[in-house]
Amino acid sequence: MKTKKLITLITLILLLFTGIFVFAQIISNENNSLSEQAKKLPSGITFWSDYPSDVLAQAIVDRMTDTELLSQVLMFGWAGAEPSELLNNWVSRGLGSVKVFGWNTDDIYQVARSVTSLQKRAGQNRFKIPLFVATDQEGGWIRHVKGDTSITPGNMAIGAAGYPVDAWYSAYYICSEIKSMGINMNFAPTVDLFSNHNSTIIGPRSFGEDPDKAGILGSAFASGSLAAGIIPTVKHFPGHGDTSLDSHGKLPVIDIDEKTFRKRELIPYTYLIKDKIPALMSGHLSFPQIDSTGAPASLSKYMLTDLLRKEMGFDGLIITDDMMMVGATIYAQTLSNAFKMAIEAGNDIILSSTTAQLSEPLWVNNLQAMTDEPEFKKRIKESAYRIIKTKLDYFKSDNAAPLYPDVKSVQENVPDKEGEKFFFEQACRSITLGKGKLPLNKEKAGKILLAGSLQSFFREGRKRFENAGQYYFAYDDVAIESVQDLIGGLWNNAKNYDTIIMCVSNAKHARAAHALKNTGKKVVILSTMNPVFAEDLDWADIVLYAYSWRCDYSEEALIGALNGEFVPQGQKPF
Repeated sequence: MKTKKLITLITLILLLFTGIFVFAQIISNENNSLSEQAKKLPSGITFWSDYPSDVLAQAIVDRMTDTELLSQVLMFGWAGAEPSELLNNWVSRGLGSVKVFGWNTDDIYQVARSVTSLQKRAGQNRFKIPLFVATDQEGGWIRHVKGDTSITPGNMAIGAAGYPVDAWYSAYYICSEIKSMGINMNFAPTVDLFSNHNSTIIGPRSFGEDPDKAGILGSAFASGSLAAGIIPTVKHFPGHGDTSLDSHGKLPVIDIDEKTFRKRELIPYTYLIKDKIPALMSGHLSFPQIDSTGAPASLSKYMLTDLLRKEMGFDGLIITDDMMMVGATIYAQTLSNAFKMAIEAGNDIILSSTTAQLSEPLWVNNLQAMTDEPEFKKRIKESAYRIIKTKLDYFKSDNAAPLYPDVKSVQENVPDKEGEKFFFEQACRSITLGKGKLPLNKEKAGKILLAGSLQSFFREGRKRFENAGQYYFAYDDVAIESVQDLIGGLWNNAKNYDTIIMCVSNAKHARAAHALKNTGKKVVILSTMNPVFAEDLDWADIVLYAYSWRCDYSEEALIGALNGEFVPQGQKPF
């Protein structure tokens, strides 16, 4: 009997290994078949040749020089309103992608002209491969393309309302605006969790504290982006929410155990990967209990290849956060080594906010490594294939951003007229009553003082409270105005009024607001930006929360709720 069981076990093992071998052969044959098909394509192929995208991508990659291959995995930004001659030279050499930063975008018509000139230059290359043109247009606080683009309530406001449809339409209208300028990739949604409430880098960029909710809303945002014709990029993998440090200046170390990591940080990404998110940004974030080397996720082969690709099943593009950030270079020690490590870890596109010189080590050293290290070149070819295949599928679709955007289209679509109505309604859905009873009784309020920083606040406040006084103070926490100056100015203006309606947007504003405690004044706190700043102001008579940065829609919604024009239904997302 034992012999029979042993024979059965051995037979099962042999069948298992046979199955694995056959599967491996099938995969190998498929790869060989793709390469064989690619070889049969004629010598004059370009990106626009009419062949299946996988075969055409493989053929182009197989025929590219090392210079063309390495250029394709790079994404550079530029300083100033127009692309520099240096950036133009890179595009002529086959640069794969460019990034539009906030310092390029006061003139949105110039953005469109710049995109046109860069894409025309890219079209003159041997394979005529168009550029990915990316930006950070998250909504709310992060809005790199400025000019007349919409200033929206943002992610935390979406989280407070809790409706996936709000995330979908927010993305749709945001992306419709940037699409008109020829931008085709957006570094959003941000699904970092609101775990560390003191974070100055994430804060209201987060949908909130709940991982499942962030995943659901992030997926809806991505879907709206795709519907508008923009490639969404979820960030910052595997999660920037549980640190108060900014990876621009330091390498944040998030010392959480694996259970917390998997049950919290990774959850939003599982939703987006399941929904086939086309791109993901890796963060300069160290998780020492997950990867004992201490490497930031952006440079960690375990994080990007073993975990993200193999275990979680992500098959889209992986893009680094800006490699000029200290969070990347402090671990790698040199910029050249950081670029190499990022490629080896599994990133497909390496982003630099600065356009590199053609003689810089990050280019020269890595180009030489392609000759010296066959595995390194193979890794670059894998990324180049994935990039070109994604470009083929995108640019040959019927919903891609224009390669040569028309200035007239920018005039017609920015700001989006339908979006303006939606964003106000969405702001109203986000408003949260933290304390007190609404509406503010004007008869019992007596003389009212409006104290804040934004003209929209004063404008909307004076519409409802016609005879209110006004006291203006600086919006930004870094302004020269000291806390003591703010307290003094606030009290000197408030002493002749019965009710103070004050906007609180940062820690300094919150500290100054405490000067009104126990003064006998009726105090109304309107919280914008990070809601944590108003948490210890619960002694006030009324506390209302919005979650936005300089957003006229949210200011109007706050005043409207205070005036009883609607009943706020939002919930604090933590």
